[in-house]
Amino acid sequence: MKLLRPILPILLLSLTAAASAQTGAQPAVAQSPSGAQTTPVAQQSEAQKSFDQLKTLAGTWDGAVTMPMPGADPSMPPMHVHVVLRVTSTGNAIHHEMTMEGRPDDPITMFYLDGDRLLVTHYCDAGNRPRFAARVSPDGKTFDFDFLDVSGPLNYGHMQHVAFTFIDANHHNEEWTFLMPDGKPGLAHFDLTRAK
Repeated sequence: MKLLRPILPILLLSLTAAASAQTGAQPAVAQSPSGAQTTPVAQQSEAQKSFDQLKTLAGTWDGAVTMPMPGADPSMPPMHVHVVLRVTSTGNAIHHEMTMEGRPDDPITMFYLDGDRLLVTHYCDAGNRPRFAARVSPDGKTFDFDFLDVSGPLNYGHMQHVAFTFIDANHHNEEWTFLMPDGKPGLAHFDLTRAK
């Protein structure tokens, strides 16, 4: 035991140095107009900026969902949808839960960072879990979540694509594209307003 006491601080310092080396990039250093270095400035990745923008949607949203699918009755009125977005896991995830009239379940979707990618896992009522990666439009208003892969059964189909469009602080649209077992897509368009 006496032998471990002097080695323990050296071991802890070594582990700290190794962890620092694994983080890779050094923080950027700001320079004053005279060229003198000032406080380090943290560099944010595009994925982090996008994730932070999605966090601004935290809250409760209500609106209408239309499903302009081939063969659908055009006279069918839009259904009411209720969406709750919540930042969770000490800011490391965004929890999205939707409730539609006439549906007994509330599908859950999680948004999170994985390295330099913004990813989504959708826990579908079809019993599977598709994953998507974000692609943001040049104006930063539309987030397309492109299909990566899916785990779980596919007998009822699976979600194929998701898109969020920011209108303003109190209004956004969501589009959820579901791929039927026969390969035909079905689209659900959500027009959402922040609940007061």
